[in-house]
Amino acid sequence: MAPTLTDVDPARSAQMARVRCRDTKPELKVRRALHAAGLRFRLQAVDLPGKPDIVFRTLRLVVFVHGCFWHRHDDPSCKLARMPKSRQDFWQAKFQQNQSRDAEVKAKLEALGWRVIEVWECQTGPAHLMALVNDVKSIDRRRNR
Repeated sequence: MAPTLTDVDPARSAQMARVRCRDTKPELKVRRALHAAGLRFRLQAVDLPGKPDIVFRTLRLVVFVHGCFWHRHDDPSCKLARMPKSRQDFWQAKFQQNQSRDAEVKAKLEALGWRVIEVWECQTGPAHLMALVNDVKSIDRRRNR
């Protein structure tokens, strides 16, 4: 059951209001790595399904930087995707809704001819970012042949 306005804890509400949907630390790390590698992109394309975080229009490639907690990273080694101890019914439904929306957005973009790369918050270390840069550069090289 969804909480009513009188059930909402003001401290919790203030904390949740600080959760950002853009310019998050993981997103900034990914953007810095791509930019340092000489790759240029656009941000938050409102004309595309799901408003992708990073868009390479000429490559028809989008990158989503997913928070492990909110988007439920299913890697067992990820410590960031823990389930809250309270109100588990609420959180389970919320996370399921997020995952369904992610899958729907990815399917829509692929149907429109876009490649989709998902980067997880726990995978923004140097090795993973170098692999991402190499992936984007290889897509660019294949396009320029």
